Amino acid sequence: MRDAYAAVAGRYAELFDRSGLDHEDGEDVALVERHLVGLPGPVLDLGCGPGQWTAHLHALGADVTGVDVVPEFVAHARAAHPGPGFVLGSMTGLDVPAHSVAGVLAWYSTIHLPPSELDGVLTAVRRLLAPGGALVLGFFSSDDDGVVPFDHAVTTAHRWPVDVMAQRLAGAGFTELERVQRVSAARPDRRHAAIAARAS
Repeated sequence: MRDAYAAVAGRYAELFDRSGLDHEDGEDVALVERHLVGLPGPVLDLGCGPGQWTAHLHALGADVTGVDVVPEFVAHARAAHPGPGFVLGSMTGLDVPAHSVAGVLAWYSTIHLPPSELDGVLTAVRRLLAPGGALVLGFFSSDDDGVVPFDHAVTTAHRWPVDVMAQRLAGAGFTELERVQRVSAARPDRRHAAIAARAS
């Protein structure tokens, strides 16, 4: 996945430099802001890509750091968004003390994980969060009973039934707070969902 995104990092960076969060649904932006702005501690944007969400949260006063496994994304984010910090790293290999983070944004950063790896990643994220800490997870959703792989523009991704994702979150130690679901106007074949949850 890292190599696949490295190959298209320039195009992604150019897109988000032009549009920022303009391409994001307003309900999604409001959800992220409700749960990750004003927290009493650091916030991590895991899988931050070119850094547009990190920059947005920083502008609203969050003590946020962007994390990505793709060096090209991190280098671009540092140059384009000088306010927040950006570090190279994976969601499961961060040198961050357990229970030291107030909030985590994982916006479409788990979509390429094989389903067998999701529980381990969610557990690792839970370990980072202080009790009561917030997670906002964005993902492609499915009406099917099971997880559905599909050909994403970069590399294989997965659609998750929202209730199944909620169950996985519960199993990792999260309590769901709210969810949003919508169908893309530009891509009716793409269903989107986000879940805000609290570390139990």
